[in-house]
Amino acid sequence: MVLPTYQAPVLMVDGVVLQLIDERLHVLLIQRANEPFRGMYALPGGYIVAGETTHFSLARILSQKADICVEKMAIIEQLYTFDTVARDPRGHAVSVTYMGLGYQLAFTGQPDAHNPRFVAVDELPELAYDHAEIIAYAHDRLKSKMNYTNVVFALLPKRFTLTQLQSAYEAILQRQLDKRNFRKKFLSLDTITPTNEYFRDGAHRPAQLYEFNVQRLANFAKDF
Repeated sequence: MVLPTYQAPVLMVDGVVLQLIDERLHVLLIQRANEPFRGMYALPGGYIVAGETTHFSLARILSQKADICVEKMAIIEQLYTFDTVARDPRGHAVSVTYMGLGYQLAFTGQPDAHNPRFVAVDELPELAYDHAEIIAYAHDRLKSKMNYTNVVFALLPKRFTLTQLQSAYEAILQRQLDKRNFRKKFLSLDTITPTNEYFRDGAHRPAQLYEFNVQRLANFAKDF
């Protein structure tokens, strides 16, 4: 019996970077400069270089291709390993994918040929590879985490109003929530604390500002 020649799959890393812009959830995309899918938008990603961890590779790729610094993200975690054999027309490519969350993420000043931009997740163009499915997977993961963790802190300013908090939930869950029930239920979690500061918006009544008890990912004492 003659065994087939062994050929290892290519190992890559991709990043799903999410933030809220104008009360809508957006994802970072770049425009592919080369084939396959030249000119189409895709998640920022690339090959993992020997000697690099996947996290280091992600940081390098986001900086080089998307002009984004990983240190600006409050949360970054491995999402999933996508290994469908036919996901890349060039051959078997395994993608270790990360999800990153941040507030007011901005390009550091030198956009390049990859034309990075943030696009609303509910208005995505046709994307390269299986990246539409990856973004949907990340969105579902985020929605799930909203029920049992304080993950939303990563998408808000350090101090925020209850209206801003509810708007963030509605943007991610993509549905409206009852104001009274939302506030009563969220405050019962004892995960945020009122401050002595207020947000003033024109002639409207000043709104008290709150902050999360911890600025890191933590589970709620009970599900939201």
